[in-house]
Amino acid sequence: MPGKKEAAQGTGYPVRKEGLRKRRRVGETIIQSLLFFAGFFSIFTTLGIVYELGKEALLFFRTPEVDPWEFLTGTSWQPHINEFGILPLATSTFITSLIAMTIAIPLGMAAAIYLSEYASHKVRRTLKPILEILAGLPTIVYGYFALMFVTPLLRSLFGNDVVQIYNMASGGLVMGILILPLIASMSEDALNAVPRALREAAYGLGATKLEVVLKVVVPAALSGIAAAIIVGISRAIGETMIVAVSVGAGPNFTFNPFQSAETMTGHIVRISGGDLSYDSIDYNSIFAIGLLLFFITLTLNIVSQRIVRRFREVYE
Repeated sequence: MPGKKEAAQGTGYPVRKEGLRKRRRVGETIIQSLLFFAGFFSIFTTLGIVYELGKEALLFFRTPEVDPWEFLTGTSWQPHINEFGILPLATSTFITSLIAMTIAIPLGMAAAIYLSEYASHKVRRTLKPILEILAGLPTIVYGYFALMFVTPLLRSLFGNDVVQIYNMASGGLVMGILILPLIASMSEDALNAVPRALREAAYGLGATKLEVVLKVVVPAALSGIAAAIIVGISRAIGETMIVAVSVGAGPNFTFNPFQSAETMTGHIVRISGGDLSYDSIDYNSIFAIGLLLFFITLTLNIVSQRIVRRFREVYE
């Protein structure tokens, strides 16, 4: 019998002697290069931010008046008398963030479940853009909304002697409204990613609509939901203009949400906009606060990745 080469030659088709080679596609090469550049630029920018924060924060901690341990555990932040305890700023930051997440998580999850499992296509197409409009409003507008509407409402409910004009509660409530579309949108994407076959299998076993949602769909999308919540917490901790306008402009170590206080981001805004000389101890303190905020956000991101890997469901 003739060999393969002779058989191929007998058909009249040309025979390739060099074998299969990967064709070079210019479009894919350009896209790959652009993606590599975007990733490299993001990493380079992050390293640059860490370098600048660390360099300026080191000048702050090298000052004889500053004790790093006192910075992390002190309950008084009064730079004019060399007291640099971060707890008053950190406490108000966490309280406003806690109030915000108390609003954003249940309402965001409810909105996500409704849009993903109950709403019709027409309703979803109408409501989701309206919900996402909230995330597009300038945060300064939210700040004045908290100051001019939410604060008077709280004072009318609880009394003027209980709720101060600038307070953590109003800022936290409005911050929750700001974060709500973020959690709702990311959670809905996670719920929609759950295969339809899991829902149909649960229905086949006699489960109700609510049972399918709470016992099948939500647990299957838990990793995406957890990631959305962590991103929302990071957004709350880093929010600036809402707390700068409505929460207060003076450090106050208190756990009462109806009292005035100052968050870390609010303090950075107030100090950086003042008439402080460069390389002064007050000026360098904002970089130490920024570095602490960076490590808090980094920790949240690491926790988020661990949660996603722990609860991720892979479907084929």
